[in-house]
Amino acid sequence: MSATPRPIPVILDVDTGVDDALAILFALAHPGLDVLGISCVAGNASLDRVVENTLRILDVAGAGDVPVAAGAHRPLIEPARAASHVHGEGGLGSLVLPATKRRAVPLNSVELMRQLIEASPEPVTLVALAPQTNLALLLRLYPGLAGNIERIVFMGGSTSVGNATAVAEFNVWHDPEAAAIVLDSGVPTYMYGLDVFNRVAVDEATAEALLVGESPLGRVVGALLTNRVLAGSDGDTEYSGLIGDAGAVCALVDPEALRTRLLPLRVQLSGYGRGQTLADLRRNPGEDIVHGLAEEWQSVEVALDVDVPRVTGLFLGTLGLA
Repeated sequence: MSATPRPIPVILDVDTGVDDALAILFALAHPGLDVLGISCVAGNASLDRVVENTLRILDVAGAGDVPVAAGAHRPLIEPARAASHVHGEGGLGSLVLPATKRRAVPLNSVELMRQLIEASPEPVTLVALAPQTNLALLLRLYPGLAGNIERIVFMGGSTSVGNATAVAEFNVWHDPEAAAIVLDSGVPTYMYGLDVFNRVAVDEATAEALLVGESPLGRVVGALLTNRVLAGSDGDTEYSGLIGDAGAVCALVDPEALRTRLLPLRVQLSGYGRGQTLADLRRNPGEDIVHGLAEEWQSVEVALDVDVPRVTGLFLGTLGLA
């Protein structure tokens, strides 16, 4: 009889809005993951709100003593710009959770991550579901930690359409310098971008049933899934049902549910394309490569296609809501 695989040690880096909350709930519930700690950064909401949302979601999950730390309150260069039109002023849409007695640890996120990585007997996987400011600071301050980091799985980027701009996804656009530093760090990276993010959704009937069901966890998940987002400039909203960041955590535990490709990738840092993750999708070398004119690119495993029913089934099943 083969031994049961040991859970993957992970640190979550979040800007807890609606979909980060879903991701945290999934990560804590899945037996294949060992959540060592949670690092918070400004993004979907202000840093204080992100920390408070994270602590309250731990209550919802009935989690043990998972350390939570506050990190960067703004990007490396740009001012903070919360996505309140998506996640609401409080970060969790219309969901209001009871106050919590939990408190963040008296360390900044970078120091918490350093301690957890150094103390882990196995290489740690960093799951970045937010702007990557905290990760960039960690890797610049402590480059030697890379030897005990298995890889970085990040929700961010796109090889096609953007959402913050026509070409840039929000997490990377919010702090493109940080994303570039992480890609340049030498740590293996996996990009779960908008190419798959925008497809993995729970149908509205299922979400509505959860919202009015008997399970307290189900009602919270239903409220997060039914958060309606702006559908255009006229103020109309629509149902999306996206599990969002939770899909990146699902990809970590069920990689066969996605089709990936190792691609040359770079982050654009100037012009209208600032924040774009530019992927070289060519099968054959172009003139820039032939003539030695190509700029430096990083090799990243990029998720390009996804088995939607398999991932949504994994998400709901892990939470006991299927």
